[in-house]
This record gives sequence, structure tokens and C-alpha cells, in this order.
Amino acid sequence: MVASLRPLSSRKVIGALRAMGFRELRQKGSHLVMGHPDGRITVIPVRSGDEIGRGLLRKIIRDAGVEVEEFLTHV
Repeated sequence: MVASLRPLSSRKVIGALRAMGFRELRQKGSHLVMGHPDGRITVIPVRSGDEIGRGLLRKIIRDAGVEVEEFLTHV
């Protein structure tokens, strides 16, 4: 079964990425850059009250180099 994405808060996205080994590298304004020890990098917009939409969420997951199903197990 293919898991479907739904909009998520940036806090949940950051938590899922942390659970997969990503760490905060730097932040400039409302953009948090997270990196994995193996070199993968992704950028997460951090705006309180806003959710990250499905399209941008899919890009973050693709940049992180993980499958949607794996990402959703950590949310």
C-alpha cells in the first residue's frame, strides 16, 4: 500500500528527520538546513502556525534520500 502524504507542521518534519539521523547544520531566517553524516542535505521552512504542503514535503523527502513510507514511519 502506498502511503499518502498530508500537510505537516515543520516541527513534525524536523522530528522525523532527526529520527533518521539528520542534524541541524545552520539556520538563516525561516529556513533550517539539516544534514546527514553521509552528506545528504535538505532545507525546511520554519514558520510557526504554517504547515508544509504535500509538494514541498515530497521535495524535502526526495532531498533527504528516503522513501515516503520510511519517512512516514518516523512522523
